[in-house]
Amino acid sequence: MKPVAWITGAGGLVGSYLVRTASRWAPDWDVRGLIRQDVDLTDEMAVRRLWREHQPAAVIHCAAISRPAVCEQDPGLARKVNVEATALLASLSGDRPLLLFSSDQVFDGRQGRYVETDRINPINRYGETKAAAEKLVLSNPRHTVIRLALTAGTSLTKDRSFVEDMRRSAGQGQRLTLFTDEFRSPLPAGVVARAVWELIARKPSGLYHLGGAERLSRMEIGEALATWYPELASRLQPGSVAAYHGPSRPPDLSMRCEKLQSLLSFPLTGFRSWITSRPGGGADPWDYAMPDLNP
Repeated sequence: MKPVAWITGAGGLVGSYLVRTASRWAPDWDVRGLIRQDVDLTDEMAVRRLWREHQPAAVIHCAAISRPAVCEQDPGLARKVNVEATALLASLSGDRPLLLFSSDQVFDGRQGRYVETDRINPINRYGETKAAAEKLVLSNPRHTVIRLALTAGTSLTKDRSFVEDMRRSAGQGQRLTLFTDEFRSPLPAGVVARAVWELIARKPSGLYHLGGAERLSRMEIGEALATWYPELASRLQPGSVAAYHGPSRPPDLSMRCEKLQSLLSFPLTGFRSWITSRPGGGADPWDYAMPDLNP
């Protein structure tokens, strides 16, 4: 029998890509994607019952309250899901592999081009919960944390990706103000899935960054997407994070990924380069990420 691998948050963007790509890149695993209907990760007794039933040999923990605005509105729920549920899974995993997805939001954005050894200093509640979860997971030397950059793709519910948010807003006739002075290292969800499955095969532990090779502003990201989605082009307008009024936004969360890149069989190319090298259009152009990631 194949060993069981749990993927929590399988209804989300990254979790769904991990499940969809498992047959190709993780054929030796019995992959079981978990959504809330399967188990409420904040219900300890329910989680323990399902653990005893499945006896997972590895856990890839994607589930989280990941929208910063929601974390600001309900910090109690954010801590319960992002920290306490993680603590339970880490405790149950023990010496079995556990991989937690964290976020570039653990940084304050003052520096940019962050590496794994740089000091974290979250400035919003989402980042704070992820920083706390990282500490819990990394206290076990057998466990792994991946800090993930801004991720593009198509989710099962059509509402988990920044690309989907932008297209929906444009379809409603809204203008999209994109900052020219806020920077990220975006990459497609299919790239994330392949990288994670390769990492799992190597039985890793420790802390890794996973993002694209290019440092792009929000405006540059939007312009790149407009080559695939022409309806966006007329809706984009430049703005500045300095004029933004709302929850704190780190201005530069670009990351360097040489540590993880050294373990992968394919290059973590830049987001803009990746888009321009592939045809867009179709029901889900992001599926081009899955059959062949090499340039």
